Amino acid sequence: MPAVLNIQNLRKAYSDGFEALKNIDLQIEEGEIFALLGPNGAGKTTLISTVCGITTPSSGSISVSGHDIAADFRAARRLIGLVPQEIALEPFEKVINTVRFSRGLFGKPRKDAVIEDILKRLSLWDKRDNQVRELSGGMKRRVLIAKALAHEPRLLFLDEPTAGVDVELRKDMWDIVADLKRDGVTIILTTHYIEEAEAIADRVGVIAKGEILLVEEKDRLMQQMGKKELEVQLSGSLDSIPGALAHHNLQLGADGASLIYVYDTNQERTGITKLLNDVAAAGLTLRDVVTRQSSLEDIFVTLVREDAA
Repeated sequence: MPAVLNIQNLRKAYSDGFEALKNIDLQIEEGEIFALLGPNGAGKTTLISTVCGITTPSSGSISVSGHDIAADFRAARRLIGLVPQEIALEPFEKVINTVRFSRGLFGKPRKDAVIEDILKRLSLWDKRDNQVRELSGGMKRRVLIAKALAHEPRLLFLDEPTAGVDVELRKDMWDIVADLKRDGVTIILTTHYIEEAEAIADRVGVIAKGEILLVEEKDRLMQQMGKKELEVQLSGSLDSIPGALAHHNLQLGADGASLIYVYDTNQERTGITKLLNDVAAAGLTLRDVVTRQSSLEDIFVTLVREDAA
């Protein structure tokens, strides 16, 4: 698939010398869902703002479907939709007029069927004649999403779109994301709900201190970096791990009735057979054995810790 977003050697530095972005190289393929993960202050919002023309880069280049952000800003920006973190709406304007106005800002002709479809998908149609100030916080977030979709963008940025909203809106949001993907829209999202990124993203990027630490297909990342955890559940409780098992680097479960063993599935030998034999030799009785795969959140935390070290 061709790259809808091409970022090369992007750098953003401020007058005090602080580098918010450090030589970012990133290519986003058309029609994919890309999750950008990173701790607070990592540079996620700065990167999005720079692509959208809100922040001026210090150096480097950005193009959207071949349109350079600097040389051909209007053409590039027409292809981009942005749902920002902050809710900034005209409080006394009607919902439907707010969304229509956003479509007009991008030079799109009036098309009521498009606006109606967006408002219905976001459960806003019944609120279309309400003033924005009359809406709840979750409904205002829906209006932001509707505004971003009004001009039918091909590249949609979702900057923490479900932060502080109810579970119903989060579910609606991801249903809409799935529909947009089917329509060929490229979606880049930042989120603190890493389990959501794990559920819907095609690829994952991790950013910390203004640098991209990795970009990888989600499934491949979890296969390459994810580790499995074996929980050996015992019939009785232990005060400490027996000395005969010390070389296995086990952890004692919180209740003392289980032993936790972490292993890498990519290794030729996992050590599980030897562990279970040693557990039996130590006179311990097994009640059950349970395995768990590392989550994307586990991998993310590990990467960020390694970068901070």
